[in-house]
Amino acid sequence: MEPCRFRAGTQPLLVSIPHAGTYIPPDLAARMTDAALALPDTDWHVGRLYDFLDALGASVLIATHSRYVIDLNRPPDNTNLYPGQDTTGLVPVDTFAREPIYRTPPLPDARDVNDRIERYWRPYHEQLQGELARLRDVHGYALLWDAHSIASEVPRFFAGRLPDFNLGTAGGTSCDAALERAVTAAAQRSQGHSVVLNGRFKGGYITRAYGRPNDRIHAIQLELSQRTYMNEKAPYEFSDALAARLRPVLRELIEAMLHGARAPA
Repeated sequence: MEPCRFRAGTQPLLVSIPHAGTYIPPDLAARMTDAALALPDTDWHVGRLYDFLDALGASVLIATHSRYVIDLNRPPDNTNLYPGQDTTGLVPVDTFAREPIYRTPPLPDARDVNDRIERYWRPYHEQLQGELARLRDVHGYALLWDAHSIASEVPRFFAGRLPDFNLGTAGGTSCDAALERAVTAAAQRSQGHSVVLNGRFKGGYITRAYGRPNDRIHAIQLELSQRTYMNEKAPYEFSDALAARLRPVLRELIEAMLHGARAPA
């Protein structure tokens, strides 16, 4: 199976969905625990939730493989993006609930990690980088929306309940300030949803590495609380009723990014 699927759009926008993949190669699956094979930390149904992207003319890049194979939103040198805070790595060895991913040793070693980088991480990032360059060449600038979701309560990473919309711009460095304001304002206009900007999730590797406003590439990450559109407990069912209320808000956020970038700084 290819490590990612891509479809090109007509607008200067690329939507990246790096954590919705569920495929695990059989040789790896044979080594994994039942807890890992349930894929609890997947960004469930994110591609389905954003089913309006083609109508907006967005390009879409979505991973096919599970983040337990390799995490596409981590740097290839496995540097901790949140120094001093707990996080899972480039090739995770435990789940968000601290359950082991592998049944028995050996855990993935450096050779194994390098192989996964070449097989899965690099193709995704080459496609992402190439499409952003194409969009900038065609339109004069490029926009990157990095789409994520997470359970609303993960004690390992944050206390209490996560806000519904967790926008990240790497502390304001990954996009033009006007775009940040426009998208945040659109989120805050939504009724019944809590919003935070650059809170617990400031943007992962993708947002930080590719958001370069001075080079006319602007990136925003949305970490969406899963309680807004699905059942957070296994088997993680999608809720059509919740999604029907949420989709117009997500579309407004992305349209705010598109409209706010007509003449980026």
